[in-house]
Amino acid sequence: MKVRLSVLIITKNNEETIEKTIESVKNFDEIIVVDSCSTDKTREKVHKVGTGYYPVRTKVFVKGFDDIGKQRAYGLKYATDDWVLILDSDEIMSKELAREIKVTLRQAQGDKTDREGDKTDREGDKTDREGDKHVMVSLTNHNITAYEIPFQSYFLGRPLRYGGEDYYQIRLIKKDSVDILPSLVHNRFRIKKGKIGKLKGNIHHYSYRSIGQVYRKFTDYAFKTAQIKAEISERSSLKKIFLYPLHMFWSRFIKDKGYKDGLFRIPLDLGFAYMEWLTYCLLAISNVKTQISNLNRKS
Repeated sequence: MKVRLSVLIITKNNEETIEKTIESVKNFDEIIVVDSCSTDKTREKVHKVGTGYYPVRTKVFVKGFDDIGKQRAYGLKYATDDWVLILDSDEIMSKELAREIKVTLRQAQGDKTDREGDKTDREGDKTDREGDKHVMVSLTNHNITAYEIPFQSYFLGRPLRYGGEDYYQIRLIKKDSVDILPSLVHNRFRIKKGKIGKLKGNIHHYSYRSIGQVYRKFTDYAFKTAQIKAEISERSSLKKIFLYPLHMFWSRFIKDKGYKDGLFRIPLDLGFAYMEWLTYCLLAISNVKTQISNLNRKS
């Protein structure tokens, strides 16, 4: 039996990963996809996969990309359920998280008829059942309106457990209690009422699928981050251009023990250093353009 939950997914040219993302949330009530004008087969695959999970409602909207926050806020308007799970199209919900959310929402929704759960739920091991009991108890606090979820990141298909890749993000929200704020790169929420809770099951994040894809992604992030910094009048400097990238690599690979994952992750941490370097190079160019513009106005 489907749990009353809307799943919101933002896509852009994600034909490689979108099918597995939708597959992982097929047992929920509604799937909303906001596609940022993909030029590959992303929307075609969404329609193909999504319509196969009757009676799941799959809605697809096409909207030019403004920023990640505005895309999600746009999709949130079309969610018909009180609770919304937010995913990116390179993220896959674990079975443990799916069970945990079902238990969470059944308790919150007071759905007595679903207490036994479906066959999938009954296949959980003892550890999962203990986790479910914990959730049932913790949810007696109905002031919780948003949940942070742990992420498991992968690089070239291999799991990352150190070096800044062990983190939580707010991804499960009660629609009328949380606002999604504009943001070019990162998630930003405003909790209007209630508190933030934590879940145990994780989201598998396949953000780093190949070295080429990683560097294209980081280049895009650098342009967006430089734009954000320029808008708040931050200044670049030689220190930021040359020392910040070195510090970024040292922090991730040495200080935060990324080396424990293995040498295979060196290209990833070099990528983060590259992103830092490019961000401040672009910011320096923006600073010079601003100075020239100011001088022209004065003259």
